[in-house]
Amino acid sequence: MWGSHDPFVHEIILFSLSCRGLTLTMQVLFNLLIPDHTADAFSPPRPPPSSLGDHIAELLLRGLGRWDAEHFLFIAEHGYVYEHNTAFFPLLPMAVTGLARGPLMPLAGVLTLRSRILLSSALLNCACSTLAAVSLYLLGCVTLQSRRTSFLAALLFCMSPISVFMTVAYSESLYALATFSGLWHLQKNQLLIGSVLLSLATAARSNGLVNAGFLVYSGVKAFLQQNSGCVPLTKRLCGILLMILPFAVFQGYCYYRFCFPSYGEDHLPEELIQLAKDKGYRTRGEPVPVWCSYSIPLVYSHIQSEYWGVGLFRYFQLRQLPNFLLATPVVVLGIYAIFKYVSSNMELCSTLGLCDVQKKGCYGFYGPQVFVYVAHLSFLMAFGVLCMHVQVVTRLLFSSCPVLLWFCSHMIEENEPWIWGLERKKEASNPAVRLLRSWDSLQTRTRVLLGYFLGYWVIGTALHVNFLPWT
Repeated sequence: MWGSHDPFVHEIILFSLSCRGLTLTMQVLFNLLIPDHTADAFSPPRPPPSSLGDHIAELLLRGLGRWDAEHFLFIAEHGYVYEHNTAFFPLLPMAVTGLARGPLMPLAGVLTLRSRILLSSALLNCACSTLAAVSLYLLGCVTLQSRRTSFLAALLFCMSPISVFMTVAYSESLYALATFSGLWHLQKNQLLIGSVLLSLATAARSNGLVNAGFLVYSGVKAFLQQNSGCVPLTKRLCGILLMILPFAVFQGYCYYRFCFPSYGEDHLPEELIQLAKDKGYRTRGEPVPVWCSYSIPLVYSHIQSEYWGVGLFRYFQLRQLPNFLLATPVVVLGIYAIFKYVSSNMELCSTLGLCDVQKKGCYGFYGPQVFVYVAHLSFLMAFGVLCMHVQVVTRLLFSSCPVLLWFCSHMIEENEPWIWGLERKKEASNPAVRLLRSWDSLQTRTRVLLGYFLGYWVIGTALHVNFLPWT
């Protein structure tokens, strides 16, 4: 299933694990060398380490629990206590809790639940990010019809600007795995398993809902082309509903939990009750939240708007200029990728890719199957810049849009055609390592691209794990 006999897969796995290990090492060093910033972020009370094992876990892994990771780890340990916790979807907390209370339960004698949850998140994200890289490679092989471009794209994913988020207790690794593997199965017309995997993506992050567009698009294209061998419409509709289901179920759970406080009773520790009083956090109880009376009572949209100020042009403020600058590289890269694809496929793009436009020998990044991924990138990038906290766009796009990494791979192959000419006897020798070793001889565009990847990886790790603002 995972191309276990493909030497490229073995190389991707080794490189990904090496990158994750390097990130874990860097976060320990940066935590020791740089004092933590006192950030105005969610920081629930917890007892100090009580054993040698907890002290070691805190020393080695504490950098993994910064910023939004505090929410995920808190939910894994205590559940959805506060209203604003519901902005963070349940798949990651459920997975790390399952590992902490299951396979890691024998460590309960030396590690508290908090330490086991932190360890679980590190192990889970390292595994998921590695499998996500393999899935990206397999998806690229089917879509691009080029193993080399797909291989290099997967290696670039391992060292991408969001490398720190593929290791810390965030949901990007889990989301990328579910998305890339789900799209791979959809690309092979395996609707059921593809829809199940993409429904897991929705359970990990709300932007998983956008993936339903892939099924809608392929259904419209099949209908217009009268493709009788295609998946029936009813099965596509079921697949779309399956992708939406986790979002609907979670919103229903939140509605029950916070809109019907009389049903059941929470027994919260006194320190969590006090935190709610000190910070003004809403817990289950009276008064009933205002969003409960909305015609469509979605807590997610309410939380994003009221707590984080998400909305059209709401982030366009002069004081947010540094965050716009932080997101500029990925936005410029995305716009350039879209421009290059559209300008090379004007006829195809003029029909939104719905009509077959045969171009002899057209494969790789410019192939017709890539159009829908370019459209996906365009939508997410526009939404991220106009409606979201713009600094989040970097990790949003690199964990969601395979076409961005395919384009980076394509550019490097154009700039450095020699990377595939030095393989000698080892077919799967690592071109990413070869590029880094040949830094002085690289084209300027290649050095800028790799410098962006490596710079955001190292600087992002140093800042993020010490509670300093990052993407």
